[in-house]
Amino acid sequence: MKVELVRAWPRRHEAVALELAEGATVAAALAAAGWQDDPETVAYAVFGVRAMADTALRDGDRVELLRPLQLDPKEARRRRAADRPLKPPPKQ
Repeated sequence: MKVELVRAWPRRHEAVALELAEGATVAAALAAAGWQDDPETVAYAVFGVRAMADTALRDGDRVELLRPLQLDPKEARRRRAADRPLKPPPKQ
């Protein structure tokens, strides 16, 4: 079966296409790509759905290596909102 592994950083990404035996797991895919010891990886996902190392893969799956968040999404939104100028109220 064919699967793809993807890991990304700001402004760049790396993807590897692999041919694995039927019933292979996320851990087997990581080992085949040589990415099993990536120190930045904190979790895995298959097409955006959280997965564990022992999750079985299917033909065509895309495994994503997830990094820790650099900033809480709510805090990032607050900062963007604080940087925007206020709109004047509409004229009546």
